[in-house]
Amino acid sequence: MPRQAGIDTPQQTHLAMLAYDHCGPTGPEGAAALRDMLVGWTRAVTGQPLTANLGIGPALPARLPLAVPAGFRELPPLPGDRLESRRSGADLLVQLSGDEPEAIAAVADALDRQCRGLVAPRWRQWGHLLPSPAGQTPRNLFAFKDGTANPGPADDRWIWLADAPYAGATFLVYRRIAMAVDTFEAQPIEQQEAVIGRHRDDGRPLGGAKEHDEPDFYAKTPDGRYVIPATAHIRLANPRLDGGARMLRRGYTYADGPDEKGLLFCAYMKDPALFVRIQQRMAEHDALTRFTEHRASAVLYLPPGAPKGAPLGDGLFGRPATGDRPQGT
Repeated sequence: MPRQAGIDTPQQTHLAMLAYDHCGPTGPEGAAALRDMLVGWTRAVTGQPLTANLGIGPALPARLPLAVPAGFRELPPLPGDRLESRRSGADLLVQLSGDEPEAIAAVADALDRQCRGLVAPRWRQWGHLLPSPAGQTPRNLFAFKDGTANPGPADDRWIWLADAPYAGATFLVYRRIAMAVDTFEAQPIEQQEAVIGRHRDDGRPLGGAKEHDEPDFYAKTPDGRYVIPATAHIRLANPRLDGGARMLRRGYTYADGPDEKGLLFCAYMKDPALFVRIQQRMAEHDALTRFTEHRASAVLYLPPGAPKGAPLGDGLFGRPATGDRPQGT
């Protein structure tokens, strides 16, 4: 079950998201031209100190005969979204991750030079991890640990498609989330922790002893209040509300100016409907929504990893799907 490198490997410190619109020929001719371009892109990333992930947007398979799961579609409108179209969506998306930002920038520029008139840059977004001690969960701009409850290897069934010809593939939901850092920091620390459901200093859930303790959502204070409030972020995002379904979250900080900063939320799952359910629930009840705003969005199909010597996305150019659906839909 080959998988694209850089998704479930240790998180690297820098990220570039490169989105492209398809503007070349359609049909089999267009698919062949795209594969040729990806051969060049593969050469550009080979041997570099980074990982490269390729994603396909929902509109591209209508133009090219690509092997993607049937039923793959855009996310529906979600409550509270304030999406900027110029920063959202993509026909092709390349995610470059590494610990050397200069190498990432050089590869990004090399990919742009090899577009061959087939794709045109749509948007580009940079992100990074805030400095943290080795081996510890990274923190976000609210100074809370972000990613504590990520699934482990035993939860692979929620992340990766398992059936041929898509075994080893996954879906990526990308969201650019602006964070009202000053407003959040103005709250008393106890209120900040009530919003998140965790202690800020070490990430342990309220009422817990260690960061990775399972939150006790039934524990109450002597006066009958939930220790983890009903509107706490970790309560509303907990997998128990979705039959145990999980997604792998990779968050990066972005800062595009003093008043434009926040989180690049990258979540991998076998069924994007999971993200939709969680976001709808949080938009209605999550106390964190007062301090965040979703301003960009994209959903991508990430095909299985390519065999050695094959170009990025090689599995896209097999026989197109004829009626199977993403697992879980």
